[in-house]
Amino acid sequence: MDHVDHVLIVDDDREIRELVGNYLKKNGLRTSIVADGRQMRAFLESNAVDLIVLDIMMPGDDGLLLCRELRAGKHKATPVLMLTARNDETDRIIGLEMGADDYLSKPFSARELLARINAVLRRTRMLPPNLNISESSRLIGFGHWRLDTTARHLLDADNTLVALSGAEYRLLRVFLDHPQRVLSREQLLNLTQGREADIFDRSIDLLVSRLRQRLQDDAREPAYIKTVRSEGYVFSLAVQLVEPSS
Repeated sequence: MDHVDHVLIVDDDREIRELVGNYLKKNGLRTSIVADGRQMRAFLESNAVDLIVLDIMMPGDDGLLLCRELRAGKHKATPVLMLTARNDETDRIIGLEMGADDYLSKPFSARELLARINAVLRRTRMLPPNLNISESSRLIGFGHWRLDTTARHLLDADNTLVALSGAEYRLLRVFLDHPQRVLSREQLLNLTQGREADIFDRSIDLLVSRLRQRLQDDAREPAYIKTVRSEGYVFSLAVQLVEPSS
């Protein structure tokens, strides 16, 4: 039997969550709806989901706190699409900081939400095109770092683990799949989030900054991710597959 993607909608507005739930269901997705963080936690204790649609503006624990909680727990790999009632760049930036995979401002069309959900799910499952990663060679090496593509975390030279959010992992994979090649902000946004950038969209710059921090890469003199003025970014080191130690 084919897998049907299961989407959990967390929104305190009953009309919105029911309308969205019914629309997604009519378009081939399995949907569940809850009203707040308490209900979300209880639902996730006994149910598996493929993606969470999470409203930012909710009474009690808001969506930003809940997203951070998800990223710190056993659901850290579950994609999160955040909804915000304000068309405010600050909300989008904070949401991405907390580890959201994408965002959508209210009011929105159900059709656009469905397209965003499908794009996030597709990106989550898509194997990178330029590296043939096998189970026996799941580590990608660069500098003194290794990226574990199964666990989706970094390992330094001392085997210290550095956790990555879903967005950080996807951006690093894009860089590692296209080393020593200049990638524009538009290309990076399309490859990591499946959408085109607008003139005010600085989310890629934010993600690059976060990724540099994870890699301990000095933004003033970066060794890994270099800024190419007026063009974008380039991952400057060579990349190789590494056999895991026995």
